[in-house]
Amino acid sequence: MSLLIISGLSGAGKSVVCNNLEDIGYFCIDNLPPKLLAPVCRLQLDNPTTKNLVIVVDSRSQAMFEDFLSELDELKQRNIDYQLIFITCEREILLGRYKQTRRKHPLVSKEIPSLEDAINKEIEICRPVMERADVVIDTTHLRPQQLRQNIIDMFKDADYDGLTIKLISFGYRHSIPNESDLVYDVRCLPNPFYIDELKHDSGMDDSVFNYVFSFPQSASMSGKIMDFLYEFIPYYQREGKNELVVSIGCTSGHHRSVSFVRYIDEHLKEAGYRTVVVHRDIDKEY
Repeated sequence: MSLLIISGLSGAGKSVVCNNLEDIGYFCIDNLPPKLLAPVCRLQLDNPTTKNLVIVVDSRSQAMFEDFLSELDELKQRNIDYQLIFITCEREILLGRYKQTRRKHPLVSKEIPSLEDAINKEIEICRPVMERADVVIDTTHLRPQQLRQNIIDMFKDADYDGLTIKLISFGYRHSIPNESDLVYDVRCLPNPFYIDELKHDSGMDDSVFNYVFSFPQSASMSGKIMDFLYEFIPYYQREGKNELVVSIGCTSGHHRSVSFVRYIDEHLKEAGYRTVVVHRDIDKEY
């Protein structure tokens, strides 16, 4: 049995996440009042045909949302295992999405007439939920296809209950991924961007990958990163962490960071770890 409880900010992509989970076999219940969490979960336990369940609880439940954390505590007391997934996004992006769709934010009211104030209020009331989440997914810089692949890679093995290591390549010009646990900066290494025949390729191309790792400093840095991960991943596992997010950044997110994520992914898989790879900025302009 796999039980995922999803919460997050309005406009951050919870519906997209649910749709993708349905595509890989989950049964999804959207906008459930928190007080119904325990009864619905008990129903699932008693119904073998509903093996993998997703429940979305968010601010659309208005004042009832205040009971969410206490209801999560109730699940723990009843020995009902779940993963709490929080979907977030930067407020400026949320504002732009709402202006594009012209949908009403669930917290807009007579007391909170401004969209910007409603977004700020939701961020405030959701912060304790985000802090408790087992997995945080930031959709600020993700295209729908990237988010879809992320969800499929993370949850396609519903019975897997170990540590998932998410590897993100990114460009510093587009900001550091907010969900990062560990961040490594590889901008000190020789940049393939300045090699004419490599400029328009990426770290997914062997020509760029081989160039990046032709330098002793690249071998040294990658070796030290792997030494750190091999030594400390077991400690994250002992703490019960479900996801470890390792982000590798270069200038644009096309060459060095992608090469390093590719290298780390190959070695972690060889060591038996489960990985999810996101090349966040690989399709963006230089």
